[in-house]
Amino acid sequence: MNTTIYWVRHAESPFSLENERLRGLSPEGFTNAAAVAEILAQEQLEAVVSSPYTRAVQTVEGAAAKLGLTIELEENLRERPLASLDHVIEDHDFMAAIERAFSDHDYALPGGESNHEAQRRGMEALQRVLDRHQGKRIAIGTHGNIMTILLSYWDKEAYGLAFWKQISKPDIYKMVLDEQQQLVAVSRLWPVNPQISPINS
Repeated sequence: MNTTIYWVRHAESPFSLENERLRGLSPEGFTNAAAVAEILAQEQLEAVVSSPYTRAVQTVEGAAAKLGLTIELEENLRERPLASLDHVIEDHDFMAAIERAFSDHDYALPGGESNHEAQRRGMEALQRVLDRHQGKRIAIGTHGNIMTILLSYWDKEAYGLAFWKQISKPDIYKMVLDEQQQLVAVSRLWPVNPQISPINS
């Protein structure tokens, strides 16, 4: 039986590096989160999982409430830190750091996490989710970098820097895995109607 994961990138949240875990959604973010809830409620979800960061939880909590589901928090589905809080990244250096991280998967700024490191801990968390919910329809509240890094586990060419640059806040990607956890198809549910693309993996 196939397992379906709905990757839900969080809605708009005012940036605050000091409050990375606790910053919530903006008014626009809450409006879009309500639309996300309507979409996900129609997908007959059987589980809702989230990064522990507030903005990710707030983006999927409406869907969980509509379906009477409890949100399961997974610490290791949190966003990838580019650097420690005491390592200041100037605005003009931010994109250069992201680009280098996606071209050199072992690169990390001081106190940060490389793509390889983020994928390792993220996949361990995702495997726990899959073990609990094999064959089910699961929504995962997540973040742009870690979502891209985890999707790249199945297809490095399709899910890299260019993919990360075009995702929106919020965004929803529906991923279907077969019984061997091989990738079958991915479709985007936000903001357009799904267009399913089979993936050779």
